[in-house]
Amino acid sequence: MLFILILPSLLLIFLAVYKVRGRKNTVQPITSKPDYSSILIKKVQFYRELDEQEKALFVRKVHSFLQHTGIEGIGTSVDETDRVLVAASAIIPIFRFGNWTYRNITNVILYPDTFNESYDFEGGERSILGMVGTGFMNGQMILSKTALHNGFREPGGEKNTAIHEFVHLLDGADGSIDGVPELLLTNASVIPWVKAMESEVRRIEKGRSDINPYAITNEAEFFAVVSEYFFEKPSKFKEKHPALYELMDKMFNPENNA
Repeated sequence: MLFILILPSLLLIFLAVYKVRGRKNTVQPITSKPDYSSILIKKVQFYRELDEQEKALFVRKVHSFLQHTGIEGIGTSVDETDRVLVAASAIIPIFRFGNWTYRNITNVILYPDTFNESYDFEGGERSILGMVGTGFMNGQMILSKTALHNGFREPGGEKNTAIHEFVHLLDGADGSIDGVPELLLTNASVIPWVKAMESEVRRIEKGRSDINPYAITNEAEFFAVVSEYFFEKPSKFKEKHPALYELMDKMFNPENNA
């Protein structure tokens, strides 16, 4: 009975993935870049705080991401704002990484809202807002459309589900989603980072930290949760967690810390 209930959701996902993969060889290059800046300036604080040269670079990176990544809706429509917010979520963590691009994502699937581990977005208990796919879903990401928009709503908190999921992909670029992103850490900084994680987990467990308690689930979730905070409320994060901020600033802003 359970199989019968989840089959429609799985079939819809399969069809969305198949459609995107199947058309990759037929995509024609876009010769002119759409004007994404108006959406970004309205919706994305990270973009608003860049200088004009950086804004132009951010738009180019958004354009490139959307050229190479499919974005589909299941149970919901997808408009240009949805697409730009997904792309912005992807670019924010890697903006300072030169020409680095994600090699472990081909498609993002938007659901209307929460879903469960069986990919069901209707009925029953549903609490998942985002998920990086594994197995037959490898290279796919599922995001709640509601959570996507809430992450960029003003005034917002420290949470941004889409950034969280793309940080998982960034973490996994070394082959393992484990909260120790070797791509971003020098040999000398691995041990300080692990110790900082352990110390903050103890503070969260004792109720002495304002970091979302979901961070203590495991090291991978810790890294993704604090990255949300780092990008959403950088000034507050620096004030409340100076040691963590310094380590993460070196990870995400390598050019400024060379």
